[in-house]
This record gives sequence, structure tokens and C-alpha cells, in this order.
Amino acid sequence: MNVPEAPDPRPRRFGRGGVAGCAVLGLLLTGCGSTVSGHPDAESQQATVIRHIAADLGSMLPTAAQFPDTYPPVVLSGSDALGADADLRGIPSGATVDPPGCADSPPTDPQRIAATVGTDDDTRASITVELIRTTDPLARLRTLLQQCGTVRAQHGPITNTVVTQLDPAAPVNADDSLAWRRTVSGQRGGPGLTRSMRTLAAQIGDVRIIATYLTFGDDKPDMTALDQVFTATVQDVGKR
Repeated sequence: MNVPEAPDPRPRRFGRGGVAGCAVLGLLLTGCGSTVSGHPDAESQQATVIRHIAADLGSMLPTAAQFPDTYPPVVLSGSDALGADADLRGIPSGATVDPPGCADSPPTDPQRIAATVGTDDDTRASITVELIRTTDPLARLRTLLQQCGTVRAQHGPITNTVVTQLDPAAPVNADDSLAWRRTVSGQRGGPGLTRSMRTLAAQIGDVRIIATYLTFGDDKPDMTALDQVFTATVQDVGKR
């Protein structure tokens, strides 16, 4: 599957054997599942997702064998998963957001998120896979991103500028899918301080799958590696 290319202080890094790699920073698939390409189906337009996936989120994370060899993954604890999610959004918890209403509702319960991060130690690039349990349909996030292309988030003395642009969604077998590119820049400029991300997302039932490739500065994303991990995760969750 081909995925199109694109466009504060340095983030925490989570890596092999502990916290040391980069990261500052769902779904019951049945015969009635649909293949989508960025447009919500009837179910995803509902106000609330009603289909529950009983499997534990951690059990559905991709394995080390499903990551490229150059991105050895580490499973994050619940609190670290929440921190990584906030870093990838670029909006710290409790931040003041401009325009108002442009902050998505992040997970706050460590029992409702699971994440693993694979980091290339040579380039500092990372692939983060999150599984989030939510009753919000992915279509709601699509609408938010369409309306909030540029957001400024202030938390204490730090202001992040978050620029997000929707990409064509990956054609996976899920209730809905979405893709975007994002940059997060702080008040301090300079090489290596801007975070650049490419994200593929899908949802089936009340499990949302988000896979993000993060680089610093102008480094090009490895979309083949991201697509490999994302597709494997969607397929595995679909078997539950």
C-alpha cells in the first residue's frame, strides 16, 4: 500500500530497554467491515461508537517482529503512553489553546491507552503506535482537524505552534480511516527543534489505532516503515 509523501524543547526519548528512544514529544472486524479511503461511513457518523472490543489494548499492540529491524520497539507504561500522546498532539495537558475549541479530547485514563515506540538510534526518528479506547467516532476528529489547521497552545512560558494538514487516508479495512501531517514548533527555533510527524489512523468499534512517524527538522519520513507497522496493527486488531 502506498502512502503519499509530505510537510520547545526536544522531546522525551523512549528506547530499547527503558526510557531512551524518541517520543516527545480499534476494533472488531467482521464480514461487514468496510474498506474506506477517508470518507466516514454511516457508523462513523454516529455521535457515539457503540461497538465494544473486549480484548485488552496491550495485547493488540504490534510485536517487535512487526516493526522494521531498525526500529526496535519498547512498550510504554500507562503514564508514559499518556505523555507520548500529548507530545504527538503538540498540546500539553492544561494548555490554553487559540483558537478556542481546537484541542481534541486526549485520553486521561492510563487504562484506556496502550502504546509502543520503535526508535532508529542513528536518525532519532521514531514510530509510535497508540491504541486508544474511545466512544468518539474518527469522523469527529476529522472535522476538528479540518477546522483547526493552525493552533497555538500556551502552557506556562512555553507556546507551541501546531500546524496540521489532512492527507489521503490509508485504504485499510476498518470502520473509518484518517491521515495527517503535522509540525510542532516552539518559541526557540533552530535545526532539530521542530517536530515533524506523519500519522495514519483507523478505528473499528471503540478502539482507535494511531501510528505516527516522528522526525526532527527536515528529515524525510520513512513512510514504508510506518505503513508496515500500521497495516500489521490494523490487521491484528481486526482478528479480535
